[in-house]
Amino acid sequence: MTTVLYTHPAFLAHDTGLGHPECADRLRAVLHALETEAFQDLHRAEAPMATPEQVMRVHPADYIEKVERTAPGDGIVHLDTDTVMSPGSLEAAYRAAGAVCAAVDEVVAGAARNAFCAVRPPGHHAEPARAMGFCIFNNVAVAALQARAVHGLRRIAVIDFDVHHGNGTQAMFEADADLFYLSTHQSPLYPGTGGAHERGLGNILNVPLPPYAGSTAFRDAFADTLLPALEDFRPELVLISAGFDAHAHDPLANLELRDDDYAWVTRELIALAHRHAGGRLVSTLEGGYNLQALATATAAHLRELMTA
Repeated sequence: MTTVLYTHPAFLAHDTGLGHPECADRLRAVLHALETEAFQDLHRAEAPMATPEQVMRVHPADYIEKVERTAPGDGIVHLDTDTVMSPGSLEAAYRAAGAVCAAVDEVVAGAARNAFCAVRPPGHHAEPARAMGFCIFNNVAVAALQARAVHGLRRIAVIDFDVHHGNGTQAMFEADADLFYLSTHQSPLYPGTGGAHERGLGNILNVPLPPYAGSTAFRDAFADTLLPALEDFRPELVLISAGFDAHAHDPLANLELRDDDYAWVTRELIALAHRHAGGRLVSTLEGGYNLQALATATAAHLRELMTA
């Protein structure tokens, strides 16, 4: 078995406009970093289109219809202040959700050790009926419900180390005790959610970190709080919202993490997946807006996945 990389040229056609931080160059930087000899054994697969049924497990039909109606034939339109659509965006959004579903299918079937989905648009800010924060469909939530509906897995955990809180994933999980959402993120920062008091049914665990918290605080949050909670939960599948915008060089925040921190947390989550989930782990790209930092941090993450 090997690590599978899911991506597709359609993700580059999601045009967010001049100067938008969530741009196609982000994916180009990631894919370029994965072209070196260190990644020659990485298996590469095309991200399929998600089916309406897969997306509707998370988003209501009227929201999906609104997104489809809004998709322009030319130019750019806004779903919210930060979230835009171009002629290529609808296909990209469906393939981003399809990538995580295909990755779950492959990993649960035992055909792959684990998987990374190099996709855009990202997903963790998308709420059930609202696009938000560059996100159209909530990819990781779609993955979780794919695992449940198709493969019968019950206890599913999403670990989100993006610098921004995944308000959309939390909103989708908070009323279902078998879906566990855990997040480290900078606070105060967009979107303003993710307080430690937000617990859902006891299945939400947020560890907000102050600006400039750095590596020690990040690792302590996992070692002291998040990883013990995951041990108690005993997930049957581990999903990662892998945002790399907590990196010290990222322009949108200042949590001051380094590549080694992403390698460390990846190793910890791999080990946990082996203890409780038969090694089943799927990671999907969220944020990261300094191209060089995004490339090196993603490469650090993938190196650990490939040696799992």
